[in-house]
Amino acid sequence: MNSCFVTLAILFVWRVEEMAEACSCSPAHPQQAFCSSDVVIRAKVVGEEEVDAGNDIYGNPIKRIKYDIKQIKMFKGPTQDIDAIYTAPSSAVCGVTLETNGKKEYLITGKLEADGTMHVTLCDFIEPWEDMSATQKKSLTQRYETGCDCKITRCTSIPCMINSPTECLWTDWVIEKVYNGEQAKHFACIKRNDDSCAWYRGSAPPKKDFLDIEDP
Repeated sequence: MNSCFVTLAILFVWRVEEMAEACSCSPAHPQQAFCSSDVVIRAKVVGEEEVDAGNDIYGNPIKRIKYDIKQIKMFKGPTQDIDAIYTAPSSAVCGVTLETNGKKEYLITGKLEADGTMHVTLCDFIEPWEDMSATQKKSLTQRYETGCDCKITRCTSIPCMINSPTECLWTDWVIEKVYNGEQAKHFACIKRNDDSCAWYRGSAPPKKDFLDIEDP
């Protein structure tokens, strides 16, 4: 009986550790990804290699995937160009898989480490450039930054509501059952003259006192 209990306990601990290692991310609107990231770039991936990244607390080697990239444009980040990004070796620990033939362009968001290297995970917003809408591309330089003081609240079920005038309610999931819906593709949550926040659609600069929804 005791040995059976010990076996079950070991299996339970193993299962908990396995679950803890699984990658889990909350969906983010592209504007949220832009505002929360240290670096936002457009780039091509031209190479890949596995590299050592020190040891864990048990002395085991830590592996990382290093992607060599050719930066096309930086929308947010340091003064120097980024020539490589680092990620975990598997999706189970939030590692990212990218095409390395140098043909596909990506929008890549990520964190800048103290040593100046850029690290990315599955929780970052990484999208093929060709799959992005015209509004999303334009907002990288003209729109998202103006709304970084606003809060985008994700609505997962009805009813849902905002608690502050500085919030925008993101309803793509309850309306379209996808997170990359109309609001993600075509809207930005930006601050108005009275310091409240509202959804704005279009690539043209907003009027002095714009409506909550305005066609381009």
